[in-house]
Amino acid sequence: MITYALYFAFACFGLGLLFNLWHLARASGIGDRVLALDTMVINAIALLILYGVAEGTAVYFEASMLFAMVGFVSTVSYCKFMLRGDIIE
Repeated sequence: MITYALYFAFACFGLGLLFNLWHLARASGIGDRVLALDTMVINAIALLILYGVAEGTAVYFEASMLFAMVGFVSTVSYCKFMLRGDIIE
């Protein structure tokens, strides 16, 4: 039963990732693109965690934490670049 739930979750988050990719390509403003990229990072983290549950190893949980930290830093730096035009002051 858990395998069916994992497959369903994989499909849902994969579909969400594809919708975010479509929104990234078709977004009108730069703020919408940043939001789409941030949501793509969240969906990728969820896929990594689901794969870790499916495989039964803890390595993917650590990889998802690293990916979350990198995604957060990249989102903050991209927003700072949008506001000020420079990342490092």
